[in-house]
Amino acid sequence: MTKLKWGMIGGGKGSQIGPAHRLGAQADGLFEFAAGALDHDAEAGRAYAAELGVRGYADWQEMLEAERGKLDLVTVATPNATHFEITKAYLEAGFNVLCEKPMTMTVEEGEEILRVAETSGKICAVNYCYSAYPMVRQARAMVRAGEIGKVRLVVTNFSHGHHGDATDADNPRVRWRYDPAMAGVSGQFADCGIHALHMASFICDDEVETLSADFASTIPSRELEDDAMVNFRMAGGTVGRLWTSSVAIGRQHGFDIQIFGETGGLRWASEQPNQLIYTPMGGRTQIIEKGEGGLHDDAARLSRVAIAHPEGFPLAVANIYVDLAAAIRGESRDGLPGAEAGLRSMAAVHQAVASAKSGGDWVDARPPMFR
Repeated sequence: MTKLKWGMIGGGKGSQIGPAHRLGAQADGLFEFAAGALDHDAEAGRAYAAELGVRGYADWQEMLEAERGKLDLVTVATPNATHFEITKAYLEAGFNVLCEKPMTMTVEEGEEILRVAETSGKICAVNYCYSAYPMVRQARAMVRAGEIGKVRLVVTNFSHGHHGDATDADNPRVRWRYDPAMAGVSGQFADCGIHALHMASFICDDEVETLSADFASTIPSRELEDDAMVNFRMAGGTVGRLWTSSVAIGRQHGFDIQIFGETGGLRWASEQPNQLIYTPMGGRTQIIEKGEGGLHDDAARLSRVAIAHPEGFPLAVANIYVDLAAAIRGESRDGLPGAEAGLRSMAAVHQAVASAKSGGDWVDARPPMFR
């Protein structure tokens, strides 16, 4: 099978997310890394591209013109404020795009991206890669199959303590996340909380309809929140509770989710991603292992190595690229997060900010175009 040609914008030397994309895109031999505009510093970007053995460009505009018609997919891994402009330009130019989250900074931009993707007929995916872990896919399949009955309650959190040191608040790698000019209207909720919110919608196969939020900036120098509690209700009646924090010292990654249905419950944690905990009502708690027999098809398909061997974050990213490659070739991939997921997340962020400012009022979390 001929490899698909892949390019990347951002993700240069020293980037946190760049290596995960390069490993993930090439893990299965489905994509060939062909081109990149890898750094805001033109010379540094070209030098790193040469080091990686790909065509290098000074900026994304130069790459768009030179690579038009040559690339099957472009990944946008630049700072948040640039996602909309770059993603829109590449979709309009006929490229398929994988955009890092958040897809846009505003709801209006998100609705525009969805319209452009639909008009162009091109794929716009968003890197909610945690939804591509095999045991997350197993949880979703079990919910869809009715194995825990109708979902009543979902509790999720994405909380860590790596920004809890007030003396480190001016570190550039930390500061931008709480700067409205770079991060937008929300800090921790837009950074990590939307992963948890997307996961709730993904596993429950339902959409968030209303929410109530409480935000706090526990380090006074921060303009944006570093801790948030969000209650939400889904269209199908499910009640949701979400906590996200960057000042929870002692927590390392801290992303987990529990789904409680009429006849059973499920729990998944990113720090033990190979296991899904299942408790049938009145029965014993069971551990479902990645790679074991009897998994639902979507979980089995994305289980890459033998049981008891760990699969980590880069392979979850790789699973997004597996589904992207299939979608580019015309196959259906139901679990691939698209522009609608990115739009719904941004609408939830803006409405959570509004709710927090109004003392926790319940608000409509849906994008205007879906109300």
